[in-house]
Amino acid sequence: MQAVQFNFTLPRYAAGLGLGKIAPGLLWNGMTTTGIREVPEPQLLGPEWVKVKTHLGGICGTDLGTIYLHTSPYFSPFSDFPFTFGHENVGTLVEVGNGVKNFEIGQRVVVEPTLWCAPRGFARKDWCAQCQIGATNRCLNKTKGDLAPGLFIGSCKDTGGSWSPYFLAHQSQLYAVPETVSDENALLVEPFACGLHSALADFSDDKETILILGAGTIGLLTLAALRALGSKAHILVSARYAFQAEAAERLGADEVLIGEDLYTQVAERTGASLLKPTIGKRVVSGGADRVYECVGSDSSLDDANRLSRSGGTVVLVGLPGMAKGVDWSAIFSQELTLIATTEYDHAEKYQGKTWKTFDLALDLMAKGKVDLGWMVSRRYALKDYKRALTDLAAKKKNPIIKAVFSFS
Repeated sequence: MQAVQFNFTLPRYAAGLGLGKIAPGLLWNGMTTTGIREVPEPQLLGPEWVKVKTHLGGICGTDLGTIYLHTSPYFSPFSDFPFTFGHENVGTLVEVGNGVKNFEIGQRVVVEPTLWCAPRGFARKDWCAQCQIGATNRCLNKTKGDLAPGLFIGSCKDTGGSWSPYFLAHQSQLYAVPETVSDENALLVEPFACGLHSALADFSDDKETILILGAGTIGLLTLAALRALGSKAHILVSARYAFQAEAAERLGADEVLIGEDLYTQVAERTGASLLKPTIGKRVVSGGADRVYECVGSDSSLDDANRLSRSGGTVVLVGLPGMAKGVDWSAIFSQELTLIATTEYDHAEKYQGKTWKTFDLALDLMAKGKVDLGWMVSRRYALKDYKRALTDLAAKKKNPIIKAVFSFS
């Protein structure tokens, strides 16, 4: 079978850094770190493992950051190469180990990709302190156990990923998809769970003014999570493109800020004052009560701190990597609360109940409280992966919210 893989070696990495400056397409033509390859169909790793036939495999910003070689070397100890991309997924079970309970061949599932203690083969009594309390996203054993290093399916060479016809999962990662939930909605459970986790980390007050920086998939799904969980806060969303603005309005944004002068737009809507320093960006006196930073770029991180009011909260949702040019003065001078969130866990508190984030996402979808399937706006065959990545590199010309590889 074919799979789109990432294969890091120092010569390939060096070639990618150089060739990527000439043309982005050289980063995924197989000459550097990313390319399509013939690989064996995966075999079960043990009695508690299953094989999933992929229906849809999502293309995530994290994948693109890896392909563009923007991911911090901090994560390099948590990967082994080559690995098959793809952690967003929905598929059907085609092989089930004899130790798997409550799942059977032919069942439609989504797989929570995090490779925490259970998938790594640790008995419950031996789970790390974080997994014991449900914080599986903070697992301390991500390089240990029965698997090669890897934070999640899609970055571990042993499991494969959803950018291929088949991949593997442990029974602890499986979630049955209700009949009322479409493949498109199920595919978005993983990124929606990221939004839910960020929203629930410190849920907003209905009287707050919230600013979401970025109307890509994560920004839009953070907005969707806030509304699905019942937030009545006044939500502003910054967007680069008209199609993103339309999506934000559909998901419940009160106002969408689009255009060059974000600072003036935020000041006008929050009653803040804009002050001009001797050099550099303007200083905001006032601002939003809460800012969700969903881009991860240096400039957006800097803006998040500056556009929050004194005593406000900044929630980091986007993956920043090695940020440069971020002035952290606003954090200290305004005593901001900074919250960093990653992935999802098994101990979300919502309406007096403890949830696994994926269970909560599927429950909200099944009950009709959120419909996200329309966000899947472009499908590609795996053999057309170069065209998919080229289209995503030119979003101004291609109004894509969520692109997927389709195998059915």
